[in-house]
Amino acid sequence: MGNQVTRDDFEWVYTDQPHTERRKEILAKYPEIKKLMGPDPQLKWVVSLMVLTQLVACYLVKDLPWKWVFFWAYAFGGCLNHSMTLAIHDISHNVAFGNKKAKWNRFFGMFANLPVGVPYATSFKKYHVDHHRYLAGDGLDVDVPTAFEGRFFHSPPRKILWLFLQPIFYVLRPLYVNPKPFTALEVINFAMQLAYDLLIYSLWGPKPVFYMIAGSTLAMGIHPISGHFIAEHYMYLKGYDTFSYYGPLNWLTFNVGYHMEHHDFPSIPGSKLPLVKKIAAEYYDHLPYHTSWVCVLWDFVFCDSLGPFARVKRKYKVAKAE
Repeated sequence: MGNQVTRDDFEWVYTDQPHTERRKEILAKYPEIKKLMGPDPQLKWVVSLMVLTQLVACYLVKDLPWKWVFFWAYAFGGCLNHSMTLAIHDISHNVAFGNKKAKWNRFFGMFANLPVGVPYATSFKKYHVDHHRYLAGDGLDVDVPTAFEGRFFHSPPRKILWLFLQPIFYVLRPLYVNPKPFTALEVINFAMQLAYDLLIYSLWGPKPVFYMIAGSTLAMGIHPISGHFIAEHYMYLKGYDTFSYYGPLNWLTFNVGYHMEHHDFPSIPGSKLPLVKKIAAEYYDHLPYHTSWVCVLWDFVFCDSLGPFARVKRKYKVAKAE
């Protein structure tokens, strides 16, 4: 448990992200992939059912003992809420209603946000654009940990603590790395979420509110599904800064595991990403990938070559204000 991470800095590279060039090559060879782009007509119904399910769950936990509220928050509510955050991820790419109805997507993201308990859908969209445009960009991509995180969380016990604290770092890191003005849509998102939380509290008391927020927080920490945070971009093999995961949890996470394919084609809904891999198999079959998010978390904690510094980082010739 005492082995410390051997890295003392990020993996600085001076090449462009690989997704741009691969996208061009694949579209030149397989133009039919363009037909996969556009809205997913099923997404809004799946998300609405998930919101309804969590509303029913809030009613069911209102009279349970606190220990069982905690248990169901982690075992059920957390799974559903983490899945919902990945639905919000899809929605942020306008695949619920299409690019021509961008505002519909923003407000639907706020609706999907309700059972999560904490307002974040609109802020996520604001920063996620930079994650794709400036992947691993220094001072631009807030998905990359800070140097403090890399230096401090360098041993297995500290890396476990870092995983528990992931939700806090995802909230605070953007404010330090790449602060942006608060928008009107974020105010609306905050107001909607506060009104919903207060409604749940007034109807059924504090336990359902705790169930929602604790479930979201716990499932973003040490939880099998949260392995995707590490699997997607941490450098498990030198020279690669994006990895896909091909396993059963994709069924619960809107295929976020198809992450190499997603970064190549962010406008394709998660439900259709397996078709990208199938059509352009020769571009993906040779790439390294994960098969278990639990193993990803285990290796991250106990492998001395992995830690918050195990990320590729680039400098982009752009101004932050752009």
